[in-house]
Amino acid sequence: MKTLQRTLTIIKPDAVAKNAVGDIIEQFEKNGFRILAIKMLEISKHQAEQFYAVHASRPFYSSLTNFMSSGPIVTLALEKENAIADLRKLMGATNPANAEDGTIRKKWASSIEHNAIHGSDAEETARFELSFFFAGYELAK
Repeated sequence: MKTLQRTLTIIKPDAVAKNAVGDIIEQFEKNGFRILAIKMLEISKHQAEQFYAVHASRPFYSSLTNFMSSGPIVTLALEKENAIADLRKLMGATNPANAEDGTIRKKWASSIEHNAIHGSDAEETARFELSFFFAGYELAK
């Protein structure tokens, strides 16, 4: 059953540095996502640690939070039927070497860590992540 969902995506510092933002946003629109909100910002190491707190015990946590606070990111609130699964398919495998042709990571990522894009992995995660970056009034109706 298809249900209208909202999800968060982040165009990561590596993709912003490669001037991939426009191309990635175009992929969202071509694939039927409605953009509810968008902003470019830089987050501190502390903010990155809060956002990725679920991974605090993982060996990559420190390098991930360093990377995510290393330069500008672009956050987007997206809406579509089955948005979470559809976005994850469009993003491609975490390791770009394993990503399918036509995915964002196949085109723009250079490594498992510098993998161009983040997307929420479940509805509960999406709610937390959307509220982390956007106040309710910032989302288009």
